[in-house]
This record gives sequence, structure tokens and C-alpha cells, in this order.
Amino acid sequence: MSLTFYYVPMSTSSITEAVLAELDIPCDRVQLSIVDGDTKKPDFLAINPNGRVPVIVHEGIAIWESAAITLYLGELFGVEAKLYPPAGPQRGEAMKWIVWGNVSLAEAAGRLSALMSADSDGAVQSNSQDWVSPEQRSPIALEKAKSDLTRCLGILDHALDGKSFLLGDYSLVDTHLQGFIGWISSMEVDLQAFPNVMGWLKRCCERPAIARMMAE
Repeated sequence: MSLTFYYVPMSTSSITEAVLAELDIPCDRVQLSIVDGDTKKPDFLAINPNGRVPVIVHEGIAIWESAAITLYLGELFGVEAKLYPPAGPQRGEAMKWIVWGNVSLAEAAGRLSALMSADSDGAVQSNSQDWVSPEQRSPIALEKAKSDLTRCLGILDHALDGKSFLLGDYSLVDTHLQGFIGWISSMEVDLQAFPNVMGWLKRCCERPAIARMMAE
């Protein structure tokens, strides 16, 4: 099997890294640097014209967007590993949460991250595509991002009520979402208001594959 993983440390790439680790999939790794402009260079843009990570290239096919990568790897490798549901209603449940993580949760978190000062924990790098210059920021936009993110965290907290993990047993859904929540926890967001999310995140971080990543 030929699989190459393009990534930037401390980015959304960490989600795909965790998925690959949980599935124990061997791959070649190509580390890029946003600071050095690697994601804007022609050779990388030929792989992903969006100029973003993560990207995997599997058997010559480039797959980008972290949600698409998780769905793809889950379908191909996760069912046999008991980490992704077979085709059916629970597969739909898994897809729902993975896509929600990118479309709703990460969108709100990304807006907040882009509006934070560059030296703040969780803020985007100043030469990132998502960077918002200080003169373009506004207190109203910042409060709106915080409000939207709080609403999303409330949705997740409610979904985890009475559950250890989102689908009952641990799955790639949890692998995917814990990456976003781990990032959010480094921002100016009080997760203490969401006890179910806090407990779930702790359980996710106790997974051997994720614990090894965090220790590196």
C-alpha cells in the first residue's frame, strides 16, 4: 500500500495523524512549514490547490479536507478495526458528527482563532490563509465567534450526556472531534461549563495512540 501524509505540526493535521495512529496505518510522512511557505509552493499546490493541510495521497489519489480523510480511512480500514460503523444508520450518525466537526464546530473555532492576537495560545499563524490583520478585527466579530463556539460546545455536551463516547463505544468520530476540542481548549474558552465534553476529552486522551502523540 502506498500512502503519503502531508502535514504541519500543531495544525488540523493532528486530527489525521490521530486517525492514522488509531488505525495503525503505515505511511510516508512529509512535514511542511507554513512559516516557510511550503503550502504555497507549486509542488504542493499540484497536490492540493487549496494550499492547506492535511492531505493524504493513497495509491496516487490526493485526498484533502480532514473530514473527507477520516471518512475515507474509516470506510476503508476502520470497519474491520471496529472503529467505524459498517454501512447503515450508525454510519450516517458517524458521518454527521465528523462533518459537523468541520462545518460548524471548526468554522466557529477558526473564526475565533483568526481574531486572536498572534501570541495567544490557539491563534492562527500570521502568514496563514485564515489570518485576520489587527486593523480588520472587531469586538463584535470576536464576541460572535465566541457565542457560536459556545453554542456548538453545548450541542456536543448534550449529545454526550450519559455516554462515554459519541457512538457509545470509542470510534473514529471521537478521534476526529477530540482534535478540534483539544485545540479549542487552548483558546480563551472555558470548557468547565461543559462537563460532559471535559470527561469525554479526558477519556479520548487516555487512548494509547493519542497519549503517545501527546507525549511526543
